[in-house]
Amino acid sequence: MIVAGQVIEPGEKRRIPIPVGEGLSLETVCFCGRRPGRTLVVTSGVHGCEYVGVETLTHLSEELDPEEMSGSLILLPLANPEGFYEGVKRVVPEDGKNLNRAFPGDKAGSISAQMAYAIETYLYPAADFLADLHGGDCCEALTPLVFFTVAGEKKVNDKALTAARELTVPYRVRSTAKNGLYSWAVQKGIPALLIERGGQGTWSQQEVKQCREDVYSLLRHMEILPGTNPKRQQREICQTVYEEARHSGFWYPFKRPDERTVRGELLGQIKTPSGQILQEVRAEFDGIVLYHTISLGVKQGDSLIAYGKV
Repeated sequence: MIVAGQVIEPGEKRRIPIPVGEGLSLETVCFCGRRPGRTLVVTSGVHGCEYVGVETLTHLSEELDPEEMSGSLILLPLANPEGFYEGVKRVVPEDGKNLNRAFPGDKAGSISAQMAYAIETYLYPAADFLADLHGGDCCEALTPLVFFTVAGEKKVNDKALTAARELTVPYRVRSTAKNGLYSWAVQKGIPALLIERGGQGTWSQQEVKQCREDVYSLLRHMEILPGTNPKRQQREICQTVYEEARHSGFWYPFKRPDERTVRGELLGQIKTPSGQILQEVRAEFDGIVLYHTISLGVKQGDSLIAYGKV
């Protein structure tokens, strides 16, 4: 197994930096299984305040044993290190851009574009499957879910959907995105998923335990680790609405994640400091709230609430 020009022997685990630009690299943890097989790449920390995935991969970096593997595993716990250490929501602090909107990358671009380029250059070629771990940002509450893209080739989409069904999350959501870490991987022919768990700038041992089980489910699904996954209870979201703020103001949500919506129901309002209503958000159909912003103050263009039809 070769990552960033460095050789990892069968049965070996190594921490290998992938170069981004002058003075910056992203540290991976690479497991080369004792026996041959496929390779799973798992990333987290694209957004600095989404902690469950970061803690999960940090824990798995020490827990997993390549001697037990048939195939390989590459973990990237911190895709956006400065965002994590500075506690910055949504963007890469060095350039103020969203890494999950920076794909395809650019070696000569800003730091986000360079980070995306490094991930494409050093991790994509190794991957038979990719999972990107996310959660609600420090200003978001959500119910656990997995996004699978329907914007790739059918055989790639189908492989991702089959794997998504084996995860512990209650909802799987169709996506047509193409410019994120996982969705651009699909455009390059790599089956991939985006798994969401946790939020509001916190993490818990229970959430990490559940996220850990999702990674183990993928390892078993790919036969990198032995065993089979139990049948999961999961529902598919076939249509999703992502509401954004049309005005800056005070945001008052009236529903919480995993609560049902009824067509025409008032889901939230934006008001001025004096109480004037600037925007009302009403449900377009009966469905389920997937996530919403918990911040009182929002600016024009901010995400407010997402809900889907089962």
